[in-house]
Amino acid sequence: MGTGGFNIPGEALDSAGPAPAGGIDPAESEARFTITDLSREYAVTPRTLRFYEDEGLIHPTRRGTTRLYSRADRARLAWILRGRSVGFSLADIRDLLDMYAPGPARRPQIEATLAKSRERITALNEQRAALDATIAELEQFCSTVEAQLLRPNP
Repeated sequence: MGTGGFNIPGEALDSAGPAPAGGIDPAESEARFTITDLSREYAVTPRTLRFYEDEGLIHPTRRGTTRLYSRADRARLAWILRGRSVGFSLADIRDLLDMYAPGPARRPQIEATLAKSRERITALNEQRAALDATIAELEQFCSTVEAQLLRPNP
């Protein structure tokens, strides 16, 4: 777990655990969560989950008309939502998730995550500077308007 509860994508995805042996489809054997389970757990709508599926970010299996999400899907969803909460675009999130590789091969993904995070910090600092300038301008404007109200005939 990274600072502030932000999981490095590989860590979150590794929580899916090893695939079972014995000729069982790994995705099917890991399917544990319904759309209702995940929408309640993460306070998102079923439509949001279907959207992330349509975007190729999560990959539930189906049993009839029921979507079944694996632990890996659940971990990916947690990372998607965390990435969205700090302002990553879906394209950024997709790029980072698509680079996922277990073990030491995931170093490039971690480096890319760090680079994107630093880019986001830079963008947010620029937005903050612009907001600070706008606030200062509005405060000056309010002072000017207040001064006019203090005149005998505004």
